[in-house]
Amino acid sequence: MPPSAGPPGLVIAAPRSGSGKTTLTLGLIAALRRRGRIVQPYKCGPDYIDPAFHTAAAGRPAFNLDSWAMRRGRLDHLLQAGQGADIAIAEGAMGLFDGTAAGACGDGSSADIAALTGWPVVLVLDVSGQTATAAAVALGCDRFRSGVRVAGAILNRISSDRHQALVETGFERAGIPVLGALRCRPAIALPERHLGLVQAEEDPELAARIAALADLVEREVDVAAVEAVAKPCAVVGHIEGSDGPPPPGQRIALARDAAFSFVYPHLLAGWRAAGAEIVTFSPLADEAPDSSCDALWLPGGYPELHAGRLAAAARFKAGLAAFAASKPVHGECGGYMVLGAGLVDAAGNRHAMTGLLGLETSFAARKLHLGYRVARLFHPVPGLVGVLRGHEFHYASILAQPDPPLAEVTDASGRPVAETGARRGQVTGTFFHMIDAV
Repeated sequence: MPPSAGPPGLVIAAPRSGSGKTTLTLGLIAALRRRGRIVQPYKCGPDYIDPAFHTAAAGRPAFNLDSWAMRRGRLDHLLQAGQGADIAIAEGAMGLFDGTAAGACGDGSSADIAALTGWPVVLVLDVSGQTATAAAVALGCDRFRSGVRVAGAILNRISSDRHQALVETGFERAGIPVLGALRCRPAIALPERHLGLVQAEEDPELAARIAALADLVEREVDVAAVEAVAKPCAVVGHIEGSDGPPPPGQRIALARDAAFSFVYPHLLAGWRAAGAEIVTFSPLADEAPDSSCDALWLPGGYPELHAGRLAAAARFKAGLAAFAASKPVHGECGGYMVLGAGLVDAAGNRHAMTGLLGLETSFAARKLHLGYRVARLFHPVPGLVGVLRGHEFHYASILAQPDPPLAEVTDASGRPVAETGARRGQVTGTFFHMIDAV
């Protein structure tokens, strides 16, 4: 396929987490959509919650762009999802330059995506407690890395007209345009829990929240000026090595409800593109997987919030056991925990899970497990081929893991990690979520 410039795009980034990127991104996507624009949303890095919000705001699927975990061809292939859109908006992760050790084609930072695509950065800055220093931070971001340019700034948490004037004076000195200024409004914050935002599908007020964010952006951001700084993508069309991990089967039973929703959109899109059919079912509704499927996938999510219902879901547990007797079953993170023997919730109560693996986990003493992972499987598993790259993010502690390890697992720096996954017959599980394979 010949190279294509693709739609113009930009990266919404910030100097650090908590600056307001998601609030601004959702409001901007919705405001542009109100103007009749077709917006292709992206999320930089290994986030599986924000893309669902982006999808709701844009009305079209959002995809992750991850320079640490994804091969260059895979990134370029996902950028082709923007064909037919008027503009692409990529929300950054953490601070603009925050990454880790070198990975597939970068360090996982948002700056990598800006450099690879050629998209300019619109910097969101929390200026509470600052005036001219905010401009110095923006200027440093603009000059820190060749190929990454800050095209403008949006000021967040402005407290007064005088505060705004003092901050903007600094930006005039720095030569960086101010494209908007948002006042302090705690009431518009999106609801959160321990892994981040409450999932989009769980929020009955989501449409109203997004509409309110669009109103806010239309009032306090120069939407036309933001749209004008977008630049064509520099890499779309370079698709060598774009194939994703193969589907685990031709018909895949996929658990999908409030307890099982952490699955990367590009993974499902890749399975479908390879000709697989995905048949969803709800363990929380005590549904059994479709027995005509030839593989089953339990994604991550929040099983610890629904452990009692899952423990009592007799039809689901019996159907899963019958399926696993002859066909492959794989669980990621929360799905892996549910495949185990028991889960101890935050109150210290143990709930019997499916018992297809011996894993025992506990949330009674929270311990953060966070970071990129590389896995080299000891035995082949349907859908898990080659060297896997993924990401782990949970607060569970392992009480027992008696089954043979599934893989040799290391972190981004090559250090071994104890969470090796497990295998028992055709049932497998990992704490990390697969992003790509090489």
